[in-house]
Amino acid sequence: MMSTDVKQGDCLDVLAEVQAGSVRLIYLDPPFFTQKLHRLRTRDRKREFSFNDLWNSHTEYAEYIFERLVRCHDVLAANGSLFFHCDRRATHIIRGILDQIFGEKNFRSEIIWQYRRWSNSQRRLLPNHQTIYFYSKTDRYVFNPIYVDYSPATNIDQILQRRKRDEHGKTVYDRDEDGRVVSSSPKKGVPLGDVWDIPYLNPKAKERVGYPTQKPVLLIERLIRLASNPGDLVVDPFCGSGTTLVAAKLNDRSALGIDISEEAVSLTQKRLDEPVRTRSPLLESGRETYRNSDTTALAHLLGTDCVPVHRNKGIDAILLEQFEGRPVPVRVQRSNESIEQAAYLLNKAGRSKHARRMILVVTDPADHVINLPLEMVAIESTAVQIAKAIDKPATLGKQSGLF
Repeated sequence: MMSTDVKQGDCLDVLAEVQAGSVRLIYLDPPFFTQKLHRLRTRDRKREFSFNDLWNSHTEYAEYIFERLVRCHDVLAANGSLFFHCDRRATHIIRGILDQIFGEKNFRSEIIWQYRRWSNSQRRLLPNHQTIYFYSKTDRYVFNPIYVDYSPATNIDQILQRRKRDEHGKTVYDRDEDGRVVSSSPKKGVPLGDVWDIPYLNPKAKERVGYPTQKPVLLIERLIRLASNPGDLVVDPFCGSGTTLVAAKLNDRSALGIDISEEAVSLTQKRLDEPVRTRSPLLESGRETYRNSDTTALAHLLGTDCVPVHRNKGIDAILLEQFEGRPVPVRVQRSNESIEQAAYLLNKAGRSKHARRMILVVTDPADHVINLPLEMVAIESTAVQIAKAIDKPATLGKQSGLF
């Protein structure tokens, strides 16, 4: 029978109460050796969650992790697996400890979770990934292959043709007695690789609860599906906001979460009452379809130094050059809207960014510019200017001295 429980305390003590060999999967997202006190307020600003990630030395941190991983190894089933989440600050420490406790031969994968987050420029490359080490207790571990779509560059026709080895051991297409290529059996796709492109939680995501370092349910779900089966017990010794337990519950696994913080335990229990998973257009349709800027509109801005804006009803792009220290949003009039409608959408979105200059590109030569907000400037698209030019007398060019 499936059960979900969360306990307050040090996982070193709580795991001592768990039956040895009873856990199928353990996911750890412990402190990352950031040497910071992490704080974050909830969206309504009414509560603040925090945890301490301050250490006297690498040795102190390593000893803390080592003791708890030994206990994790004890409760893990013979066919169980452990996933350890870390980043660049401690990967070198964690990998050595895991090799010592689980054995190098039981290392399965180094999963790279990549995402896109923006921050102020620094004198180094922007960190856009974290690492999840995948170890099994033995070589008899649960593993459910996951398949993904082929790359757009893949020649599907070739993939669907059966291959064999010739007398020289070289792989060649298999052909029938008439010389025709033999089709292979149906393909499931490409086996999942070790680089996972899963978006970081959007600040407005429904599942976001305001806990520092909260991970997306979609990320943990993938781990759970990969190395456990329905009904199995999943344990998170540093459960924080309870994402692992939410993912386990949504996938019919039993789960035990442990955290030393009373607030974290309370938050986890609240999330389990109403588990939420945020959809990801990127995972469902691919990164290119995740981009939803209007390519027709952006065509009017070719040659302009600007950055396309996605998922914004009023803005198509923002100029790289600012105006009075503020961003300059740009919108291109759509074929199905008036200048008034386009101006309204641009003004609404631009004011939310405190813009002091907004640019509206007019694409309908028959439309007339209305009274615009003081911060907004309307300019005619190239197509509109050409349409007006060819309607004027042919003598225009001579008068202007162009010919």
